[in-house]
Amino acid sequence: MPDPLLPSSSSSSRLLAQQALSRAAGAPLLSGNAVDLLIDAAANYAAWLEAIRGARQRVLLENYIVRDDAVGREFRDALVERAQAGVFVAVVVDWVGCLGQSRGSFWAPLRAAGGEVRVYNPLQLGQTFGWLSRDHRKSLVVDGRLGFLSGVCISAKWLGNPARGVPPWRDTGVALRGPVVADLEVAFAQSWGATGAPLREFPQAAKPASPAGDVALRLIATQPATAGMYRLDQLIASLATRTLWLTDAYFVGIAPYVQALVAAARDGVDVRLLVPGSSDIPAVASMSRAGYRPLLKAGIRVFEWNGSMLHAKTAVADAQWARVGSSNLNIASWLGNQELDVAIEDAGFAGQLAAQYERDLANATEIVLAPHRRRAHREQVRSSETRPPRVRHGGGSSGRAAAGALRLANSVGAVLGDRRVLGVSSARPMAIATVILVALAVIAIAWPAWIGWPFAALCAWFALNLGIRGWRLRRRRLREVREADQH
Repeated sequence: MPDPLLPSSSSSSRLLAQQALSRAAGAPLLSGNAVDLLIDAAANYAAWLEAIRGARQRVLLENYIVRDDAVGREFRDALVERAQAGVFVAVVVDWVGCLGQSRGSFWAPLRAAGGEVRVYNPLQLGQTFGWLSRDHRKSLVVDGRLGFLSGVCISAKWLGNPARGVPPWRDTGVALRGPVVADLEVAFAQSWGATGAPLREFPQAAKPASPAGDVALRLIATQPATAGMYRLDQLIASLATRTLWLTDAYFVGIAPYVQALVAAARDGVDVRLLVPGSSDIPAVASMSRAGYRPLLKAGIRVFEWNGSMLHAKTAVADAQWARVGSSNLNIASWLGNQELDVAIEDAGFAGQLAAQYERDLANATEIVLAPHRRRAHREQVRSSETRPPRVRHGGGSSGRAAAGALRLANSVGAVLGDRRVLGVSSARPMAIATVILVALAVIAIAWPAWIGWPFAALCAWFALNLGIRGWRLRRRRLREVREADQH
């Protein structure tokens, strides 16, 4: 069956489409792979631990969060046992992700056993905003033959709390065998090299007598500012002809991507978006809801998950193409972080993910635009059915504040840039912005120190970091000149 995502009129058109997908993702199409779908943390953890305990040569683990709890300690102890047995064990964790989750003492037993642990991008002087870039990947590679990637972090939080009636977090991962595993090792080596000395060389594995499977896929290992996943997401939104079903934990769609989804929906594509109903980061959930209206107006169906937390990041298009990984549909994942996803061009796997999507919708509430009521220009978003009680994580006021700030910024930006016609609903944010600006002007006139001191502190911070960066660059340049003179 020809792939609906690719033109079928001629082989040259299909080649051009394949080339476009490869260039957008920055990753070639790899054939001969086997892929297994892993639903929720329990299935992922079981497969990961089995692979680690069976390792004979090397274990390469990269994860945004490894928490010092029962789950984290089980993984650490499994790694310690393998390191003591002479297996090379290397771990990369993120500084922000593990902040308050696990400390150096947590990893001390692994280091004592001969394992190596590195922390990605800790806060340091000389990098004013450098710490904003995070290693958001979640991957495991064992012996160069078996690999995993997902949205699952290593924390008991993902398993829920049965004693309190909190269900497990909904998340998705895959197990991979075949040529893609070598690319997974290359992606790990890139993260490892970004934290210190390069990864050691490993012996070349013998070429298998037969392919691991018949699945073609792309491994998209994005780095800050590369935007490979963003380009691919845009392209898939343009190529989908029948369905585009998205699941995302922290959806904050930027205008170009929202426009791509809207254009697809208006062309008759069944576009659906499944997001958390109750998020572990309420401010992001509020910003997501602030962006529902243009999606709903275009005919895009939006659903909110009724469980404790929906953390999966997946897409399935035309039941032929699928994506699973760590990338969220927001600017941080697309441009700021190191992310790792797999784009799979296989009808069998895409069919599995589409079937799972439909099962997920059975535990979700659809959001619809309410009819006009009371005031002619008042638009509201409401649920299409009564929502069951949701698990709350606190911070609701900060979430509402974030959503309000987003609406305020959009309205003020539209006025200053004169880039769109404002509706009646924009009057209130404009009035709030006016009051805030007047208050700031009064403070600046009456108590200039209240404005001057924070501004001075900000300038001093920038100056300190720029000075340190310049000093380091000068030292490096002088060292290079000395080395050139010696030669």
